[in-house]
Amino acid sequence: MPRSRSAPDVYLLSKVSTLYYVQDQTQQEIAQRLGVSRPTVSRLLQDAQDHGIVQITVAPQRGVYLELEGKIEEQFGLDTAQIVSVERDGSDLLQQLGSAAAAYLARTVKPDLSIGLAWGTTLQAMVQAVTPLPTEGVRIVQTLGGIGPPDTEAYASALVRRLARALSASPILLPAPGVVATPAVRDALREDPHVNAALQQLDSLDMVFVGIGSLASNKVLNDGMSLPPGAYAELVAAGAVGDIALRFFDAKGGVATSSLDDRVLGVSVEQLRRTPRVVGIAGGKSKVEAILAALRADLLDVLITDVVTAEAILKSTSRPKRK
Repeated sequence: MPRSRSAPDVYLLSKVSTLYYVQDQTQQEIAQRLGVSRPTVSRLLQDAQDHGIVQITVAPQRGVYLELEGKIEEQFGLDTAQIVSVERDGSDLLQQLGSAAAAYLARTVKPDLSIGLAWGTTLQAMVQAVTPLPTEGVRIVQTLGGIGPPDTEAYASALVRRLARALSASPILLPAPGVVATPAVRDALREDPHVNAALQQLDSLDMVFVGIGSLASNKVLNDGMSLPPGAYAELVAAGAVGDIALRFFDAKGGVATSSLDDRVLGVSVEQLRRTPRVVGIAGGKSKVEAILAALRADLLDVLITDVVTAEAILKSTSRPKRK
């Protein structure tokens, strides 16, 4: 018969716990003081928790939303959801998202990582918030050719260069437009050795930071110049609600296919899904539908958003379906 466990030594468990948690003594110091081994002290501390003698609680500070983050993570199978506070009018949304994303990058970057970077104002806010952090062997890879006005700071190549400087990393630029006129032009550009070398990097990314675009509110997609004639109407007809690096998806998370797919020079949906960690950074009322669609598409491992948007996403998923 298996030997039954003896009753816990409440005094010893309490003594060890007090020395460790209240008097801040190390496990080695406690072991020497009580004449037991260090592994025994470690076991006694665990037993103290198991028997309720030690009860550890976390008291989140103002602006920390651990419970809400947990619900988002569980609902969508995310590794991490980070939720930030914003002013009532949303005036600091980009700043808060950018700062949170920069902090996430700083604590997760490791030597020899290949980090993909897309384009847009949210990623611009992240790059602006990054403080110099020397790294070793890190590569910053442009995941989409140029789109939008080339003189803006949100232009993809400008963001890659700036982030690479901050991290003392190597920039890998994609010297081509993000959208071209025809599939034949795309194929011809792929033959360029510099373009081809950059595109090959997209197969071995360790992490990629992406914004999430809303088809309805993205000014670049609606400017009449960045997309070929008729492309926007075609995306609307396909049910597209948002995009990541010009790869569009519908409200249910399905890929919204269009002729634009064959004219984009950049990371593909398949490459995104093969990347070990895709970090999506987006927030605001206009992005709720697009973020929800990206989550349903299973394209994200990490989501950094604001509290109002996070609550709206959860509210949308809890609504009963119409018959």
